[in-house]
Amino acid sequence: MTDQPEHTVLPEGHPPGEEEGQGASPQREPAFNLPSGLLAILGFLIAVHAVRTYLLPVEYDDLVIFEFAFLPARYVHSLAEQGLAWLWSPVTYSFLHGSWEHLVFNGFWMVAFGAPVVRRIGMVRLAVFWCLSAVAAVALHMVFHWGEMAVVIGASGVVAGLMGAAARFVFSPSGRISRQFAHLNRRLPIGEALSNRSVVVFASVWFVTNILIGLGMFAFGGATSIAWEAHIGGFLFGFLLFGLFDPKD
Repeated sequence: MTDQPEHTVLPEGHPPGEEEGQGASPQREPAFNLPSGLLAILGFLIAVHAVRTYLLPVEYDDLVIFEFAFLPARYVHSLAEQGLAWLWSPVTYSFLHGSWEHLVFNGFWMVAFGAPVVRRIGMVRLAVFWCLSAVAAVALHMVFHWGEMAVVIGASGVVAGLMGAAARFVFSPSGRISRQFAHLNRRLPIGEALSNRSVVVFASVWFVTNILIGLGMFAFGGATSIAWEAHIGGFLFGFLLFGLFDPKD
């Protein structure tokens, strides 16, 4: 966060020019005010799924899945025999979804946690973050499912990465989150984040939920089988490595 003049102390998460205790009327935050880049990503994901659902014949959609979804089995056999899909599928799987419910579920959480991250790092850094968090997500998934033919699709691993990244800065000292100004907060060092009550509670609930998913106790987004290991891989990537993408010291 940019340092304020010495005579003006603003709590994190408040807009510039609004001081507490001086009778300033509270500023209402717009209920729907997303960065244009994030809207473009959502639009792209919707367009991809709409084309697959309504325009592509089943046999062509199966080809799309084979070429662009992530398959752990690709890495067991000779890569030369598999074409080049092994090269791009660790990223392109994140643009495919199994159902509209799956897409809406991921889109909801992308809006909630992607908006402050986009406002903070911008679209160029987000593009790099998206690709690397997608790779990190399926890398951990593959550790537990080496050589399997199970198809992995969906942006859940990237969304988990955005959640992990956001956990490093969205919580003010009071635990309050401002939708419009959370991106201005100071980024917490990893050690400080792990001792912050709000971050610990958030991360604990998130991890417990994903462990329960792994045990088969929950199913979200219309999926019967959830790659929960990919969620954890994405979250850890975002939480531990967000500092590499953050332009704010």
